[in-house]
Amino acid sequence: MIAKPRLLLADEPTGNLHSEQGTEIMRLFRELNRQGTTIVQVTHSEANAAYGNRIVRLQDGWLAR
Repeated sequence: MIAKPRLLLADEPTGNLHSEQGTEIMRLFRELNRQGTTIVQVTHSEANAAYGNRIVRLQDGWLAR
């Protein structure tokens, strides 16, 4: 975060965190995105996905509608 990356890739970023810590991370992601960082998050959490501006769903390896 110090280098202010333009792209952040996050694979289940809150998977092993206490729920309050997970919420804090998602709020941080939202703020980073507002500042111009593109964030690609892979998650099974509907709550975490809701923080995003765009949700792409996959099913059986294919884009789902």
